[in-house]
Amino acid sequence: MTDPDADVDVDVVLHDAARVERMVEVRLPTTYGEFLAVGYLDRHRGIEQVALVHGDVMGETALTRVHSECLTGDAFASTHCECGDQLSAALEAIVAEGCGILVYLQGHEGRGIGLLAKLQAMRLQEDGLDTVEANIALGLPVDAREYGVAAEMLRDLGVHSVRLLSNNPRKREALIGHGITVAEQVPLLMPPRAENIRYLRTKRERLDHDLPHLDGVRGLF
Repeated sequence: MTDPDADVDVDVVLHDAARVERMVEVRLPTTYGEFLAVGYLDRHRGIEQVALVHGDVMGETALTRVHSECLTGDAFASTHCECGDQLSAALEAIVAEGCGILVYLQGHEGRGIGLLAKLQAMRLQEDGLDTVEANIALGLPVDAREYGVAAEMLRDLGVHSVRLLSNNPRKREALIGHGITVAEQVPLLMPPRAENIRYLRTKRERLDHDLPHLDGVRGLF
């Protein structure tokens, strides 16, 4: 007989149970088009998450963007990265497609190291380090992101196969590892800027991102 007072391993319980819980859904009109905002709670980490759904995605191989939170790029339009441009382009592409999903993952700031650490890493990049070297210099992981919660959100929405808007093959592999079929990886290539060309080249050369449009870029580095 199980002792009701015995210690319980919470991580094991949460692993065995559903990690995310759908909390709310509401119509969200945007300048790109109308979405259904579906709010979730990641019960493992206590983080609130959201998926924006456009059109009927049930039973479809939905055009899907799994977008990592980036306050500086998404909200402040920083040109240090291409995140804000990718967010806008993904929403436009989903609406043009007629249906699709954008999963916006909080807790992914700075590839998972957090906002303050990301700003510290950016400061080190001003001193000459690349984005990988900066994280290492701070004693932090190069990429600490995890995609299990995104996979659970997609399954809750009735989506098991996606056309993934991403240049990052590691993201594709992570979703596949969590049981989501990636029928196609759709490029999301943004025109490089003088401020982010070194960052983009580092992503291609050290983080395996597919960025073929950088080959012909001259005079920005």
